[in-house]
Amino acid sequence: MHFPTYRPRRLRGHETLRAMVRETQLSATDLIYPLFIEFGEGVRREVASMPGVFGISLDQLPAEIDELRALGVPAVILFGLPESKDDAGTGGYAEDGIVQQAICAIKAHDPEFYVITDVCMCEYTSHGHCGIIDDAGRVLNDVSLELLAQTAVSHAEAGADMVAPSDMRDGRVAAIRSALDSEGYVDVPIMAYAAKYASAYYGPFRDAADSAPAFGDRRAYQMDPANGQEALREVALDIDEGCDIVMVKPALAYMDIIRRVKDEFGYPTAAYNVSGEYAMVKAAAANGWIDEKRVVLETLLGFKRAGADLILTYHAKDAARWLAED
Repeated sequence: MHFPTYRPRRLRGHETLRAMVRETQLSATDLIYPLFIEFGEGVRREVASMPGVFGISLDQLPAEIDELRALGVPAVILFGLPESKDDAGTGGYAEDGIVQQAICAIKAHDPEFYVITDVCMCEYTSHGHCGIIDDAGRVLNDVSLELLAQTAVSHAEAGADMVAPSDMRDGRVAAIRSALDSEGYVDVPIMAYAAKYASAYYGPFRDAADSAPAFGDRRAYQMDPANGQEALREVALDIDEGCDIVMVKPALAYMDIIRRVKDEFGYPTAAYNVSGEYAMVKAAAANGWIDEKRVVLETLLGFKRAGADLILTYHAKDAARWLAED
């Protein structure tokens, strides 16, 4: 194909034609909105490092779900902030835990709205790590699996439609799948945080969820940002263990990983557009340095082009509004 016979601009000259030949589509139905739930009444606490994102109490959930449904955003993923924490993270799997109550509240208000739950322990442990630790401060893998499985089952019992383990324990998908099946929840899917990196982009989330480690960091179990081939091994393990959707987290600096995962496995693939990515856009937009709408929609479209089928993003509400306007 050579000029002048082939002129690519011919297909760019009219908006209708551009839409007709567009290779990648972004829709509100691609988006999952993260929600931070806490105890109390009338709570709507804005996260200082995440403008427009709030920690809310249970009584605020009906209005939140109504807004998301009206915008066409089909699902939420829930993160809980307990009243108290302990070394065993008991608030994560308590029958009356904050996430369990949130699931019930959403389903009582709108039974068909899709509820996904984050399955981890860092929000609930006094030390802030994603599992049980020994006297040397090391996270115990196999002991932690039992509690993660117990947490997932408690979410399913409360009515969760899907569970999403984010702990990066070896073998946790198999443990959760086995526990769900044994309790009769064979139809509850698992969205595994399969390639979750030890990233500097998580800072604002840890403010929102009060989940920063009390000591050390999470590099001993989250992935090294330098590694790509390892991500494929991690994803393969989770698929073999029975997950239904795989996730890459973060998304922006890891679009190559999203593409490699999609090409290698062809599995439904989620990308988590994380808190630090959100905060950077918000800060730049607040200073007038970027066009927030265009940057957000371009970024989300980039995740889709890289291979993501689903996008977890704090921009979901704004993006859905902008897509409807367009």
